[in-house]
Amino acid sequence: MAWKMAGTYVASCHCALICPCPTDGPPTGPNGECKGLGVFQIADGNLDDVDLSGLNMALVNFFPSNLTAGNWKVGVVVSDDASDDQLAAIDKIMRGQEGGPFAMFASLYGEYLGTERGSVTFSNGDTPSATVNDSSCAFEPLAGPEGSGTQTTVKNAAYGFAQEFRVGRAPGKVDVMGIDFDGVYGETADYEFASEQEEGAPVGR
Repeated sequence: MAWKMAGTYVASCHCALICPCPTDGPPTGPNGECKGLGVFQIADGNLDDVDLSGLNMALVNFFPSNLTAGNWKVGVVVSDDASDDQLAAIDKIMRGQEGGPFAMFASLYGEYLGTERGSVTFSNGDTPSATVNDSSCAFEPLAGPEGSGTQTTVKNAAYGFAQEFRVGRAPGKVDVMGIDFDGVYGETADYEFASEQEEGAPVGR
């Protein structure tokens, strides 16, 4: 079975700037943990003949230590207009049952909190923002060198939702599936995941 998802994401966590998770460093959130939320606009996607285009998906995480130490706690919220087939397709993808990057991560899950419907919105643009039920995050970029008009990015990280992503702040209150935090760090980029990921392609974080 083949699947793909592509679009834009925005993520927030309570690590201090800049979150070390993409380099498998120890989290810098309270108690040495990382609580985070990534919201993905699925502009184009499918699992075989199940079309996922037009949905929004949120991934909430709790990392008790650096990523490769495992024991992750993760859960997924999908747009409340998702059909039963769409919900089931995303659930299988995110549990790692359909191959691709999330199959690799499945061995690091300590607890999968489930996949459920909810109100998930995504506002694209230079400063994307998202909401998941009553939770929210909004990206605020960090400026590049003075006078350059550019923004700060991270490139070629060991763990990333994209090959290169903009980094900054993402304030907001998050309480999703029992994982709650005040957002500090943020990142955003276009992404593309697939069941057959190219060698060297980003594999998510």
